[in-house]
Amino acid sequence: MTEQPSTLYAKLLGETAVTTWESVQRFFARSALLWVEPSLDLIEVAQAVAENRHEQFVAWQAAGAVGKLSDTKAAELNEHRPEIWAVVVSPWVLIQVREKS
Repeated sequence: MTEQPSTLYAKLLGETAVTTWESVQRFFARSALLWVEPSLDLIEVAQAVAENRHEQFVAWQAAGAVGKLSDTKAAELNEHRPEIWAVVVSPWVLIQVREKS
């Protein structure tokens, strides 16, 4: 059995874009960036945020897989300039660096 993605998942996927650190830096300055570890599905996390699934978000946060972008991670992104995947779930911008296969 193949599970079909939800309409919201598909919408968020369509709104996800590859961007640069320079493009999202201003959201970091406003404390509006959420970091999503590459081990998670960025769109699944965005969907949980959009649907206010607080318990799931808190679990990811407690595991260190999701949270506000730290100064250390921001400095790393600024130095290495990786390709960043981003999706907006107002008031947040969720970002993730995709691991290379």
